[in-house]
Amino acid sequence: MSERGGAGRNGRDAGGAASVAGIGEFGLIGRITARLPVGPTTLLGPGDDGAVVAAPDGRVVASTDVLVDGRHFRRDWSSGRDVGHRAAAANLADIAAMGATPTALLVALCMPADLPTGWAEELADGLAAEAGTVGASVVGGDMSASPTLTVAVTALGDLDGRPPVVRSGARPGDVLALAGRTGYAAAGLTVLTRGFRTPRLLVEAYRRPVVPYRAGPQAAGLGATSMIDVSDGLLADLGHVSAASRVAIDVRRDAFEVPRQMADAAQALGVDPYTWILAGGDDHALAATFPPAVALPPEWRPIGLVTDGAGVTVDGAPYDGPTGWDHFR
Repeated sequence: MSERGGAGRNGRDAGGAASVAGIGEFGLIGRITARLPVGPTTLLGPGDDGAVVAAPDGRVVASTDVLVDGRHFRRDWSSGRDVGHRAAAANLADIAAMGATPTALLVALCMPADLPTGWAEELADGLAAEAGTVGASVVGGDMSASPTLTVAVTALGDLDGRPPVVRSGARPGDVLALAGRTGYAAAGLTVLTRGFRTPRLLVEAYRRPVVPYRAGPQAAGLGATSMIDVSDGLLADLGHVSAASRVAIDVRRDAFEVPRQMADAAQALGVDPYTWILAGGDDHALAATFPPAVALPPEWRPIGLVTDGAGVTVDGAPYDGPTGWDHFR
């Protein structure tokens, strides 16, 4: 056993699969970059000290996020491709929530030396596939040996001439609306932690979120006054909008339907499904506020109202359950 990370002298893990130690850093870089297609906004992709990405607007929106093995994902629950989709989605959703169009991803990968090369290649495939849904590319990054597998992604985006949609613009009288879904990924995580693999709808929502990326720029074009990516829980994330805008936000419980698979899982596991819907994260829906005169397209459904005051309520009353995820609590 190698002293530097668990790969044998032949560069294979205990199961006989080729490991990253066996092919080395530059061998792995070559394998990964060969799997990354170049999108229309990439002028110079991986291979140099830096990539060159077009920024027609003259401004670049940037966001970063980290996924840690055992904290944000488990390899016995998700494939490398699944983790790639999740890592890309978490960052691309932040760009969309600013009203921008994603253009590029930069990825830093820290991994144990005995990580199978196939897992790293699958990760690259998932990153590229998710970025490709919005015409973005993985344009570069870095890698290092680490005892804990960590995927850090930075996303870039273009505003296409629009002002950014920030959290501090909500006004009393605005309509609160949601694009996408909430509760599915949280329900899937609960199912997995209880040792089950079904309902498939919920488990797959946890493994690969379905994000309404195009609804972000659409909301900006409609005149959204504020917007946020729902990553930690709807009520918790709306709390950020409430605090930044200095307004109160009320959410209507009857605006949400509980799908049959979620209702069945909730009954079997003894969980209130609205705990998932109101406080569950990782679906990366987009929540935005709009002036009351705006005619909302089908992608956006009203779920509440902005009023004078402070804080977030449900049906006009304080919510007594959990509101979302906090890494340090």
